[in-house]
Amino acid sequence: MNVQRNASGSDKDGNSLNPKILALIPAFNEHEHIASVVSKALAFLPVLVVDDGSADETSRLARESGAIVLRQEPNQGKGAAMERGFEYALENGFEAVITLDGDGQHNPVEIPDFVDEYEQNQSDLIIGERDFHLMPFVRMCSNTIGTWMFSWAMQQYVPDNQSGYRLISARLMKAMLSSHNHGFEFEVEMILRCIFEKQKLSWIRIQTIYADEHSHIQPIRHGWRFILLTISTRKIVCKNKSNM
Repeated sequence: MNVQRNASGSDKDGNSLNPKILALIPAFNEHEHIASVVSKALAFLPVLVVDDGSADETSRLARESGAIVLRQEPNQGKGAAMERGFEYALENGFEAVITLDGDGQHNPVEIPDFVDEYEQNQSDLIIGERDFHLMPFVRMCSNTIGTWMFSWAMQQYVPDNQSGYRLISARLMKAMLSSHNHGFEFEVEMILRCIFEKQKLSWIRIQTIYADEHSHIQPIRHGWRFILLTISTRKIVCKNKSNM
């Protein structure tokens, strides 16, 4: 594995917030925001950027900002980038990662909230819950419908299945390395695995930020894939309950 630069995060006094937790940023063509996100995250934790085949200056800017940078080519999807980050974290002895997007939608200043929740409750998965009412109308509708559908599939309320701002324990990272989903479905499957394997799931409120970031979501394609994922999840949940 080609690590291009080492880095260590620290708090305002120069002390690491938790050296056993790694900030993981999967990134694809995020040259406009990546330097700022990395710099802010480094105030709290060491930072790893997995560049998923970007055609711009994402890798260079992330490295110059102080992040560890791994690059995979060609573009393989966010799930594949996260798996690569999980492998690095596990190989290097981290007990958890905090994932956040490289487009500025997630405020690194909230990293201590995830660390506090983890240290107090030892949750395997902590998801940052957004306020859908603060989203652009189309995003609000798609996320609200997605929440209804996935909660129906899981037979329990799941307030935000698409949020990429989350903490994942080493135990859950190991479980996710066997996933065959390399796109957005990877993060949804993570919730399913956490619940089915009786790992601890918790939520914290995070800021809902929308500005000039570019979405990599293709509405029709991703919508259809989410429907198929929801149906398959429902079948798995029903089968699991019938075997209990």
